[in-house]
Amino acid sequence: MEGNLVILAGGISSRMRKPGSTSLESRLAQDADRKSKSMIGVGKGHRPFLDYLLYNAEAAGYRDVVIVVGEKDRSIRDYYGHEARNNRFRGVGISYAVQQIPSGRIKPLGTADALLQGLLARPDWQGRHVTVVNSDNLYSPRALEAVLTTSCSMIDYDRDALNFPPARVQQFAVVHKDREGRLLDIIEKPTVEQMELVKDENGRVGVSMNIFRFPTDRMLPFLVRTPLHPVRQEKELPTAVKMMIEDSPGCMITIPMAEQVPDLTNRDDIGIVRRYLEDLEI
Repeated sequence: MEGNLVILAGGISSRMRKPGSTSLESRLAQDADRKSKSMIGVGKGHRPFLDYLLYNAEAAGYRDVVIVVGEKDRSIRDYYGHEARNNRFRGVGISYAVQQIPSGRIKPLGTADALLQGLLARPDWQGRHVTVVNSDNLYSPRALEAVLTTSCSMIDYDRDALNFPPARVQQFAVVHKDREGRLLDIIEKPTVEQMELVKDENGRVGVSMNIFRFPTDRMLPFLVRTPLHPVRQEKELPTAVKMMIEDSPGCMITIPMAEQVPDLTNRDDIGIVRRYLEDLEI
């Protein structure tokens, strides 16, 4: 399968800008205040978080990567290169798509719009397959490779294996699938009844961490038509995925996985991620 990957890094990192419960050393505090959160130097020698995601993507077999960047952020391009395409990082070629902030808004239109911009920037990917991930989650080579070997899939993470505090885990959308593992729904803020519905026979609850793979031609029309979320006023990728499976029932399979997924959403995550990366031989 084609090793094409879109990394969504066009957000304005508003949660990272808010004060945390712990203080940060000066250099990390400056990163958190000024850079895309994926560029915070949490690794050895102040390596940015995004380096580790790219390492894992390369190890999983990805070779062509589009990073969707924000119109006001220069940190990613200053680090990986300024060419529109074919910036080299290890065995990966990096190109960019810019997610603009529409007039009258203070932030971009959301993850569905970010992926749309990424696909529009690569018309040569028409008729091919693409994997999409967040820039602030460190997905393992195992997870990235698992979706790469499919046509249309998502990782279905065991909620209890993510190693997040219960209050954090409860914010994740849960995965509803049929007995054959085909995706039926992605449920945000599930009710008690919906939680019982998504549990398997062992009581396992699967959650989505926004790692998907699909044919570009199948997904593109739904990205264009994704409506704004009524509360957050953003076009969200899970909504586009749900539109796609409603149009083509059974088209997306879920891949069960039980492992930690380091997350860099807010300032309190920085120390946790740094400790996790200390054990990696990169």
